[in-house]
Amino acid sequence: MLQAFSGIDTVLLVSGMDAPDMDAPDKHIDQHRNMIEAARSAGVRKLVYTSVQGAAAGSAFSPIVQSNRQTEADVKASGLDWVIGRIGIYIDTYKARGEIANGAGDGLCAYTTRSELAYACAHMLTGSKHNGHTYLLHGAPITQAILARHLGDTFGMAPWYREMTVEAFRAERIAELVEFMGNVIAGIYQGIRDGAYDEHSDFDAAAGRPHPSWANDFGTLKNLPIDR
Repeated sequence: MLQAFSGIDTVLLVSGMDAPDMDAPDKHIDQHRNMIEAARSAGVRKLVYTSVQGAAAGSAFSPIVQSNRQTEADVKASGLDWVIGRIGIYIDTYKARGEIANGAGDGLCAYTTRSELAYACAHMLTGSKHNGHTYLLHGAPITQAILARHLGDTFGMAPWYREMTVEAFRAERIAELVEFMGNVIAGIYQGIRDGAYDEHSDFDAAAGRPHPSWANDFGTLKNLPIDR
């Protein structure tokens, strides 16, 4: 990493998980600390960290939120200029199933897209006015039923949301995925149900323009690679 960061002024650190140990979210704290120390030693002057949103307690996703909060603290303590962007849930991952079925209920979720995050991060990386700020990066919060309707209007899908209990959704996810990831995904949607993703947005301040409106701009998703 020292060699990779040589001559680099600003670094974007995307929050990661150690693939062989995905059931140990604390491990990536040390991985991120190694990166922060290498960047500092190589003369990097600014770090931009993509963190996560969610409840820090009360769900199976909370340990991952807590580990991200620790990295946020480590970035702030690095002595470097810093910006933190807590990203919303990607909205461009829903097409393949043909329906939306989860345990979010009527909870509001503040979604975004990868392309919007990239736009915001470019501004956070290059604009000194963002230094020392923590931004929530997403669009207007919407329910799963509204999400289904927008997907139907955009892709010609049946606008359908099948509400599940948290327990049933967790069991389905565990059956399809490994137990850890099934629990984590169920924890995210439990957080939506409980209001953890009904947040104000700082996207305007971070990106210099408003986040696209789901009601008016949802059709732009037609041009995105939606593959899951």
